[in-house]
Amino acid sequence: MTVQDIRAFNRFYTNVIGALDYSRRLYAPYTLTESRVLYELAHSPRTDAADLRTELSLDAGYLSRILNKFEQDGLIERTTSHRDPRRRRVTLTARGRETAALLAERADESVGALLATVPSADRPRLSEAMRTVRTLLSDGRPPHRREDVLLREPGPGDLGWIVARNAALYAAEYGFNADYEALVARIVADFAEDHDPHLERVWIAELDGRPVGCVMCVRDEAPATARLRLLLVEPEARGLGIGDRLVSAVVDFARGVGYRDLVLWTNDVLTAALRVYQRHGFVLAAEKAHRSFGRDLNGQDWRLDLTGTRE
Repeated sequence: MTVQDIRAFNRFYTNVIGALDYSRRLYAPYTLTESRVLYELAHSPRTDAADLRTELSLDAGYLSRILNKFEQDGLIERTTSHRDPRRRRVTLTARGRETAALLAERADESVGALLATVPSADRPRLSEAMRTVRTLLSDGRPPHRREDVLLREPGPGDLGWIVARNAALYAAEYGFNADYEALVARIVADFAEDHDPHLERVWIAELDGRPVGCVMCVRDEAPATARLRLLLVEPEARGLGIGDRLVSAVVDFARGVGYRDLVLWTNDVLTAALRVYQRHGFVLAAEKAHRSFGRDLNGQDWRLDLTGTRE
């Protein structure tokens, strides 16, 4: 392979995906770079300007102009970072989230139309070829890195995936029976049928275009209290900090919309999840032995005070 081979492929592929006329293809007033910045803001629980510059390898002046445009369009808000007062934290407004969701929907439709031209029998070859390119051009790094994981809102089929994967993984790893699947199905169904999008959310962790993790934030019966539910990370995606990112997303969201407390219920056999909760400041409030899901378990209630000092 020569340099010219790669350049020829680049010209071919940028034409296929419409990179040179991205705004017209998506019927939106944003370029490919602007859309990518908006995408990162929509899928990162914590983002400041320095993070964006590093992640996307953008010139500081160019990124500043993009963010100025977003601010003028009412898509973002910029505040001082709580982690480092020298940094500026960038967050999407409600209008920004709607715009990002619309662009994502149109991008999915565009790629779906492209994929429809590939015969079903050839799609595994295409998928494997794409993984090969990523692996060979990753400069010796593992093919999956923390930054490859994206957090997004659930799409069609994702809520069903949450039920199926919780049931399968907890059966395989902890011996839970179908009672656990029934519980998860009720939790997910309740959310799907009646939830307040301003106070309740679901996050899906995505890697290589497929879900590998999830978590929910829902209202609790106690006043000004949110409940973290159904944290899960697929075994093959563990070690990438996905659990921490999902919990961070819930904590930041709950605090941002005004909850005073964040609570959760779990069992002490879930040792990896317990370590994640402890790292984020949750404290054990109560525990009680019980017989559930075909097992003798020790249930635990954990609590996080959201009114304290932020990270």
